[in-house]
Amino acid sequence: MAVKTIKNKAAKTTKKKPTAKKPPITKKKTLVIVESPAKAKTIEKYLGASYKVKASMGHLIDLPKSRLAIDVDNNFEPEYITVRGRAKILNELQADAKNSDEVLLASDNDREGEAIAWHLQKALSAKNENLPISRISFNEITPQAIKAAVAAPTAIDDAKVNAQKARRVLDRLVGYNLSPLLWKKVKNGLSAGRVQSVALRLICEREKEIEAFVPEEYWSLEALFKAGRTGFSATLVSWNGEKPELHKEADALKIIDALKDAVFVVKDLRETDKTLRPRPPFTTSQLQQTAANRLGFTSKKTMQLAQQLYEGVSIEGSPVGLITYMRTDSVRISETALDDVRGWIGRNYPDCLPEKAAFYSSGKQAQDAHEAIRPTYVKYAPDEIKDSLSRDQYRLYSIIWERFVSSQMKAAQTRNLSADISPDDPALAAIFRVSGTFVTEQGFMKVLKVLAAKEERGAAFPPIKKSDPLKLESFSPEQHFTQGPARFTDAGIVKTLEEKGIGRPSTYAPTISVLLDRGYVNRTNKQLVPSVLGRLICDMLVEYFGDVVNADFTAGMETGLDEVEGSGRDWPDMIRDFYMPFKLRLDEVGRKLESIKGTLHETTDEVCEKCGKPMLKKLGRYGYFLACSGFPECRNTKSIPLAKCPKCGGDIVARYGRGKRFYGCANYPECDFLTHFRPLPGHECPKCGWFLVEKYDKRNGSHKACINPGCDYLHSE
Repeated sequence: MAVKTIKNKAAKTTKKKPTAKKPPITKKKTLVIVESPAKAKTIEKYLGASYKVKASMGHLIDLPKSRLAIDVDNNFEPEYITVRGRAKILNELQADAKNSDEVLLASDNDREGEAIAWHLQKALSAKNENLPISRISFNEITPQAIKAAVAAPTAIDDAKVNAQKARRVLDRLVGYNLSPLLWKKVKNGLSAGRVQSVALRLICEREKEIEAFVPEEYWSLEALFKAGRTGFSATLVSWNGEKPELHKEADALKIIDALKDAVFVVKDLRETDKTLRPRPPFTTSQLQQTAANRLGFTSKKTMQLAQQLYEGVSIEGSPVGLITYMRTDSVRISETALDDVRGWIGRNYPDCLPEKAAFYSSGKQAQDAHEAIRPTYVKYAPDEIKDSLSRDQYRLYSIIWERFVSSQMKAAQTRNLSADISPDDPALAAIFRVSGTFVTEQGFMKVLKVLAAKEERGAAFPPIKKSDPLKLESFSPEQHFTQGPARFTDAGIVKTLEEKGIGRPSTYAPTISVLLDRGYVNRTNKQLVPSVLGRLICDMLVEYFGDVVNADFTAGMETGLDEVEGSGRDWPDMIRDFYMPFKLRLDEVGRKLESIKGTLHETTDEVCEKCGKPMLKKLGRYGYFLACSGFPECRNTKSIPLAKCPKCGGDIVARYGRGKRFYGCANYPECDFLTHFRPLPGHECPKCGWFLVEKYDKRNGSHKACINPGCDYLHSE
């Protein structure tokens, strides 16, 4: 028994050989490639653990910057390379693709985005031959939109890719042929472009109109009346049965003399009801214009903020895409979005909900590829998420939200009151008019805060009735000067480019940025002012390539690009029709045009106070300046005199202090004369002899005025 027990124990303690563990099965993920990291973070949260979302950071494959890279003899075939500094990102994406079941390319749903997807597909397929690679697109970054896109992948749109390729080739042929000509004939470092040169031409031509404009003096006449205890002003609108023409102060004083003893009554009182309809939701150009006019944003800033709102902002710890895609020329709205906004209006402003949804028409040139710019979730009212946004994000989001929600609300009703006030004596045929407006039905205006217009806020009207006698308190004549054309602002140039069919929603902001970066245009008081250099380049391009830097021609090229995308037009044929005559013209100008290189440096009588050598007048980014001819040994530079100092007769020059430009006497500190207004060289006041300056105010825009505070010449305020 003992032996048996021992045997049993031995048997029980016998160890089995351990079985080899099978390696864990790792399920491959679906790789989604977007353009930006912010977008990747938001989308990965929506898709969950079985998806890996990476960013390409824009174009990874493109034309090289160092050469033309267009084979003009082989159907204008472009030569693409990996963008310098982007090889690491491309290698990482290829490695990620190798470890994935499939790849979904989710770059932006436009021509540039389609081209990015096309290049990525080729690059990933080269390393992973049998890997399924598809295209997905969406208009908004919401869970519903992302999941719907993933569930219905498509092939890459070759027509869109060809349209982008045609634009890229066209711009490269223009820029890389015109720019070297400018380097050779004018000055190193210059550039020209198909769209930027047309925009520059528009800005320069507007400046010439402004300079050629001669202001004319005119006067207005207001009378201050009193009805009971209420005082109010009325404007003279008729004198002797005609519109008053008050060319000088004497004309106004003559009328005052005739009316000073008159007894005035309310001769007529009219009421007019007006319907104010809401405006459609934003397109890209309308957003840029409104943000410029209402918020003071540049086009570049507007698009940067819109990109942030689109890609995702942290709301209560989670990233949320707050607006739809911000590059669009359409005012179309999806059925889902209409149901969402109508539901919100019905809950919050039921009396302002129309029976049917409002539909708006896009312009004839609209591609209609995307919806209008709108909030992805109407429930995120601006004030409710204000703490999650920066100040500028909040302001931009507010106008997008207000514009969209108001577009689906009832119209507002206003009533305009207008009274004609005249002397009781029929022999004195004068009519003074006062008007006022008040809102009778708010309608869509109930949700407007940032976007509320002046006419929508109403204007006070005095408590008067027809035949009421009024007490004349005083007359107030005021001098004015006619104003010339206004300079372009960001909003103005975007509006003009859109109206003329030049460029597309994605190109407006970059076009302005290029002109500013090149020093062809400066921004002053939010206005775009061409520099001396910009005007020089523009004049040359217009003289020798006027058909290329022509608004109609450029708009025609945009139409051609749309045809490549929309109707499958053969893009090499389109490029060939342009390039052959352009190249012949380019070669001819290159042979015949004399170089002005170096002639921009003029000798002067000025002597460098540091080394005694002559000073040269040179053209720089911000205009002409004086530089020592002993450069680089002597680097002395100074501003060119713009006017004569009215205090001591010295030179007025541009100076800088605390980061701002001002204009002061070169004899400082002996003479302390200075002004913040830019002198107009060669313009002296005919009344007092002081120099004229360019002034700016919101009421009159840019206008000329005498710098002498005791002189009223060309003063309009």
